[in-house]
Amino acid sequence: MVADREGGARRRPGRAVAYAVCGAVLLSGCASMPDSGDLRNVESTPRQDTGVRVFAVPPAQDASSSEIMQGFLEALTSDDPQYDTARKYLTPAAARVWRPERATVLADGPSIMTDAPEESGREQDTRRTYVLEGSKVASVDAQHAYQPAGGAYRTQVRLSKDAKSGQWRIDAPPAGVVMGKSDFQRNYTSVDKFYFATHTKAGTNGRPVAVADPVFVRSKVDPMTEMVRSLLRGPTTWLEPVVRSSFPTGTALQRGVTGLAPDDQNRLVVPLNAKAARVGRARCHEMATQLLFTLRNLTPTLETVELEGPGGRRLCDLAEDRAESVAWRASAQSPQYLYFLDGKHRLVRMPTGAGGTSATPVPGALGEGTKELQSVAVSRDEHTVAGVTADGRSLYVTPLAAAGTLGEPVVTSLGVPKDERLTRPSWDARGDLWVADLNPVKPQLHVVEQGGTGKPVIVTLPRLSGRITDVRVAADGVRVALVVASKDDKQSLLIGRIEREDEAGDAPAVVDPRPAAPDMELVTAMSWAGDSRLVVVGREQGGVHQMRYVQVDGSTLEGPAPAALSRATAIAAAEDERVPLVASSEDGIVRLPSGAQWQKVDKDGTAPVYPG
Repeated sequence: MVADREGGARRRPGRAVAYAVCGAVLLSGCASMPDSGDLRNVESTPRQDTGVRVFAVPPAQDASSSEIMQGFLEALTSDDPQYDTARKYLTPAAARVWRPERATVLADGPSIMTDAPEESGREQDTRRTYVLEGSKVASVDAQHAYQPAGGAYRTQVRLSKDAKSGQWRIDAPPAGVVMGKSDFQRNYTSVDKFYFATHTKAGTNGRPVAVADPVFVRSKVDPMTEMVRSLLRGPTTWLEPVVRSSFPTGTALQRGVTGLAPDDQNRLVVPLNAKAARVGRARCHEMATQLLFTLRNLTPTLETVELEGPGGRRLCDLAEDRAESVAWRASAQSPQYLYFLDGKHRLVRMPTGAGGTSATPVPGALGEGTKELQSVAVSRDEHTVAGVTADGRSLYVTPLAAAGTLGEPVVTSLGVPKDERLTRPSWDARGDLWVADLNPVKPQLHVVEQGGTGKPVIVTLPRLSGRITDVRVAADGVRVALVVASKDDKQSLLIGRIEREDEAGDAPAVVDPRPAAPDMELVTAMSWAGDSRLVVVGREQGGVHQMRYVQVDGSTLEGPAPAALSRATAIAAAEDERVPLVASSEDGIVRLPSGAQWQKVDKDGTAPVYPG
């Protein structure tokens, strides 16, 4: 049984994979190589059901050079754990040095062309060179980190015929794995691994703050064991400067450990080497928390992680209900209220789980209408609120309490037009308040520390292609989402890393911004909506306005987009994905409960926010 391409592609006898459903084994001989030397493009396999496994077929005896070329590329899309079958298409020397840890993702499968041979005469019968071409979509590095990419892909692949056996093999393969986008989506899954922010603590007991580090692993090739290995090896290069791991340097799984899986009690035992055996109990619990947060992201039913040292010695264990007392994680914090501005520009709120549409003014000055407001941000603990006045000129901070009063503004803009003054503010779990001043004469990003009561500090910014129009800091305090408007009327979403010199808080810097929605040319609204994802409103090139989820690494998320909503001007989401999306549109404030359509909340309301 040879799988056909869908979507109009004709059946090709050269399809060198076989599909086995629900755990079935490889059906030997059910795929054949082409009986001619013609090359056809290696089209990307349409998405398949998650129960489908793809197995590579080894090279046939006396296969032509074109068959070897096609067979190798097809084998790269298989679920072969170590690419052992793909290596059979290589010469022994090439197989030893080829590293499939890296991947190049193309818009479709690579096109194959025969390169003009440099050799003549008899050498043409012993050497062949082919060229792979395509449009790059992304790359995945040896750390499993995803990075969007564009432009043309072109690489040469050289084959040679063994003088003794007469068999063609590849002696200069492409660097890593090359496949089309849909094959990549079938073969790989995005998983967040977790570390702790270096300079951010949360709560009265100063719990470490968990930071998500998304990576891609092969979804059907022992993903749990691979995620543990990836976590132990450390954070990706982009995130490393701002996070720490509780695992001692050199910690690894014990030799030969594979197939990690929870038992029937949803308990996972992780055998570690001697490097992890000498840590104290508190640090061991932090290590277990990193594992639990990471692996529950992959297997939500996991309840307990137990760390085991050499000789089977139990180091510690941690249950899900205790992990939140060890570390603070944004997606585990469910907001108590939804906040927005009513028709009188006062700050009002309603319980998150409320089924009705009744909102009441918040306690304190901003609920009394002392100042008309344009935008607000409520601290993560819901004790403090920051509000930008209706003219966009002043930022005030006040307690969410009946006795709360307004003092002097903590930040003031001298911008002339209203849209060149202050952006909406944003809080992180550390209690720092972030706001940008859009004044073109002196554009600045400010952070106000000490719960919004400190002196504003100017944040060092990298060179950007335009001006910042919106800022949302992540709860972890080490990542910030920026909407940047360029001179060609495009608005891009970038994720920057926040670096600080020390705990005392020298001026933080935003560094190394990278695109989070590379295919969107106009981002008009956005909000954090999970540990490593955001919800955005915007338009792709040549498209219409839409709302969808994006990952911080720029990858495409699986699953449906939110229901369509016309003319959304603002969007609010909580990191807890169970909380409904809320938006401001031509119908006022609307919300999107799970499994339902958009519902009206307040026809005169604007600027909806959850804490953060």
